[in-house]
Amino acid sequence: MKALRFSLILPLMALAGCSVLSATQRDPVTIYSPDVRVPVDPAWPTADWSLVIAKPTAARVVDSPRISVRPVPGELQVYRGASWAQPATDLLQDAVQRTLEDSGRIRAVASSDAGILGDYRLVMDLRRFEAEYAGQSIPSAVVEVSAKLVQNRDHRVVASRTFRQSKPASDAEITNVAAAFEDSLAAVTHDIVGWVLSNGNGDAQRSP
Repeated sequence: MKALRFSLILPLMALAGCSVLSATQRDPVTIYSPDVRVPVDPAWPTADWSLVIAKPTAARVVDSPRISVRPVPGELQVYRGASWAQPATDLLQDAVQRTLEDSGRIRAVASSDAGILGDYRLVMDLRRFEAEYAGQSIPSAVVEVSAKLVQNRDHRVVASRTFRQSKPASDAEITNVAAAFEDSLAAVTHDIVGWVLSNGNGDAQRSP
């Protein structure tokens, strides 16, 4: 999969202590917009209940449009002249919601700001959204999400799990690193959607 991209001349916001190379206000910025399309998995069940997806949470350095890279353990930087089209938490929420909507496997799904009270609520914390070298010459795109499925009627946690995917880039060029992020995000989205549908169905069958 290839990440969509386009170039703009934009001022860059400084992120304290995080920059692969210093940038000026006139540096060209390439905006990457991952287009995550997850095919329906035949193993996914059909759900006769509705879901609300809460706005994912994340640490400030993670919830940013800047593209993070970890060249060595304990050191986090950002790529010069490159940015996501949205903060990472929005990329995650959009991917999960669109996959559920397009799957046709659930009665209804909406974001929490839609003002709809669903039967269940998906709560996600985006822990990692970064390129990591881990001693290699080519980085891998790491996406890690802690998720909880909550029954809205009594605010009971139905299931909880941490999802992690790491996909290597074809080389160290930022365009190919962005494509690896798209692959990792698609894989995490696939896992989360299947988990939500299965656990929601199991709880709905047990509940009166």
